[in-house]
Amino acid sequence: MLKNLDPDAVASVLEAVADVQLHLDAEGYCLDVAITNAELTDLMRIPWRGQRWQELCVDEHAERAQTALSAAIRTPNTPNRVDLNIRASETSDELPMSFRLIQPTDGEGVIAVGRDLRVVSDLRQQVLNAQHAMEQDYWALRQMENRYRRLLELTSDGILVVDEGTGRVLEANSQANVMLGIEGQSIIGRPLPLDSMEMQTLLDSARETGATSLRRMVLPNVPHGSDVLVSFQRQGAESRYLIRLSSTGEDINLQDMHLADTFQLAPDAIVQVNSDGRIEQLNAIFLEWISVPSPDQVIGRTLDNWVGRSTVDLSVMLSNLKQGRPIKMYASVLKNSVGTTSEIEISAATVQRGDNPKIVFFIRDISRRLTTDHPLTEQLPRSIEQITERVGRHPLKELVRESTDVIEALCIEAALKLTRDNRASAAEILGLSRQSLYTKLRRYNIGESGADDQN
Repeated sequence: MLKNLDPDAVASVLEAVADVQLHLDAEGYCLDVAITNAELTDLMRIPWRGQRWQELCVDEHAERAQTALSAAIRTPNTPNRVDLNIRASETSDELPMSFRLIQPTDGEGVIAVGRDLRVVSDLRQQVLNAQHAMEQDYWALRQMENRYRRLLELTSDGILVVDEGTGRVLEANSQANVMLGIEGQSIIGRPLPLDSMEMQTLLDSARETGATSLRRMVLPNVPHGSDVLVSFQRQGAESRYLIRLSSTGEDINLQDMHLADTFQLAPDAIVQVNSDGRIEQLNAIFLEWISVPSPDQVIGRTLDNWVGRSTVDLSVMLSNLKQGRPIKMYASVLKNSVGTTSEIEISAATVQRGDNPKIVFFIRDISRRLTTDHPLTEQLPRSIEQITERVGRHPLKELVRESTDVIEALCIEAALKLTRDNRASAAEILGLSRQSLYTKLRRYNIGESGADDQN
């Protein structure tokens, strides 16, 4: 079909589809060149004319280029394709290109039509990078799945994952099989065996409220009863029931545990509160610190009556605990019944047990702690880190003033170190008069402020 076209039309088509056109003689020297893609400035900087065809490409492709040229000369009017990396003129970069070499029937040299393959090369590299990323994600998911399954087997409770639409078990550990009396075979893929009105009510409650539902039920291999804990979760277009079967059936209460003696004899104060912050249990050391003779005067009241400078402290802690984030070394104050306050650190955690979460606060008195980070004297902090550690213990205005003093003292010490303790030079570097520098040295107790300069 193309043989009937006008030569000028064919040349126009070549200019539209090609990036560069070369006219080579029989020995491979470039007689003429035409860059048809003006955006490829790298091709324009290459000295095509006068160069041998084999010398235009990298050494590794010279033989390949010579073979393609020889084939084009032997078979006129037959295109011969060859992919080469062309040398860039002023850089060490290589330009990947694809050429079609053809010798016209008149035998006047060889025409080489080339296309820049950098776009294709970039796309291939992106595909390769995406493949590597997918492989990494795949192995990360495999490792996470292995850890997930191992954790399921390590727990002493039965764990089930049930599809909300079909009611079939998607995941289960071996303990769940034992408690449900299905030993020797897997429950996965089968309908949930707890098919009763009581269980259906529990599932409906979890789905409607989205919260955790707890009920005590009798299981086949747990005749004394088990706590069945159901949570409902949506994952995209799918919904799942997470079911935990506990064989203990015991609610968490510090007074009912075997650790009650340790709880009472602990050197730090321990307080158990409900989700509203009202005290349910406490040990003797907390009563001693707040100077209250009887726990009856404390139980039922909110913890912020004794802990925190205001109700904000307890609100912040409860908000974090309800979101599942434990509290570690929270700086606050403890107030006793006579109005005396002391510095404290608070750690707290929540144990979710059905609809009755237990929050336990561990309170430590640090008012007499002797460390280099928290000295008893009013000495200036030595770093910004020490200042941030005092947030919650001092007002913001005082912390800002201390920050300014710390920076000023550090700059003076740096200037003295830079000038080898030459105070005249240090004052000049800092833009201060000598008298101002001496005043600040005495204020921050740096060196012997009364000494004269040794120039």
